[in-house]
Amino acid sequence: MLTDLSPLIAATARWLTVAYPPSGGALAGALCEAQARQAVTVAAWLRYPTEIDAALVTMAGPGGTARLDWITGAERTGEEGPDDDWAWRTWVDEIVASWAAGLLTDPELAGLAVEALAECEHGPGSMAGFRRLLDPGDADRHAAALLRHPDLLAPVAELHLDQLLDRLGPGRTLAA
Repeated sequence: MLTDLSPLIAATARWLTVAYPPSGGALAGALCEAQARQAVTVAAWLRYPTEIDAALVTMAGPGGTARLDWITGAERTGEEGPDDDWAWRTWVDEIVASWAAGLLTDPELAGLAVEALAECEHGPGSMAGFRRLLDPGDADRHAAALLRHPDLLAPVAELHLDQLLDRLGPGRTLAA
């Protein structure tokens, strides 16, 4: 069984950076991508904390971007041709994107989420791997101004915020 969440993480981070693009050049794009990837990784590991959970989502598929695109106004128009690169969007997980949006806009919530990774099978040994998420510098904030803007991300972050708060609250369960 495939238990690797990297396709889901890559696609969901890509969706976030397409929906909320970086401001600036190549360096800003890289900084924005790093922040999105860190937030999505934390959200995915919390959403699918065990290898069994990860295997199930890779078998069933995460669901795609239809509702996220509709909320952000990025839905497909039907004018795209067969050569357009839309297949990656099927690997986007709406709940993971919503949780990541919440983490990007609320530093306290991000800290709680990274701490909770200690209970996951995927979790790292320290919080240092998520520095850009937890303690972004000025360059990070400037590069990801749209990606970290609470008002812009609110429609996405609020979709599944209650589930994230339940996961991080007392008496939380591990299985998705």
